[in-house]
Amino acid sequence: MTPLVETAIAGFFDAHWDRHYAAAKLRTDPLYTALARDLRGSTLPLLDVGCGIGLSAFFLRARGMEFPIHGLDYDPRKIRSATRAVERAGLPGVTFAPHDARGGLPQHRGNVCILDILQFFTPAEQETLLRSAAARVPPGGVLLVRSGIRDDSWRFKTTVAGDLLAKATRWMKAPPTHYPTRADFERILTEFGDLEITPLWGKTPFNNHWIRIRKN
Repeated sequence: MTPLVETAIAGFFDAHWDRHYAAAKLRTDPLYTALARDLRGSTLPLLDVGCGIGLSAFFLRARGMEFPIHGLDYDPRKIRSATRAVERAGLPGVTFAPHDARGGLPQHRGNVCILDILQFFTPAEQETLLRSAAARVPPGGVLLVRSGIRDDSWRFKTTVAGDLLAKATRWMKAPPTHYPTRADFERILTEFGDLEITPLWGKTPFNNHWIRIRKN
């Protein structure tokens, strides 16, 4: 994505902070490139759990992907910001709704992504959410998760500090609760398809990993 496209996307947001966040996030975070790579060629609808202000939808549309996208987020303010930005941009087939994933997921059959929210769930809630999401993915589809992984690395300590800062600045509504381990993902998700877990921190200091289940 070029700086021109990043700036154009950021310009659709009302709030100064959202514009700054969108431009910086799209410029520096490898998340969106990984998401587009693993969804390229799919026509299945995407359920984006923890969509924030909707940057995944903007990025995927900028990459020419036209499948329906429905984003869910716990924070109503972010949903309002995402909805206004998408309406202003005129993106077709993109919708958002406030939703607490701890209460379950809506009916859906297609690809699912869960991005950077698992740490706010208890271990039992994480397992329920991951199993529920995987069950909604049909053969040929993917479940894509980005999550910090708990280990002994300095990256993990930096990840925790970053999440605490996000709560202190009110960007996130809650502090982190529990970080899953690699073994947790293997135990919960292996039965659903081909599981891959790879680092996805790019040039950031965080212990983020990309967890992908592809249904056969």
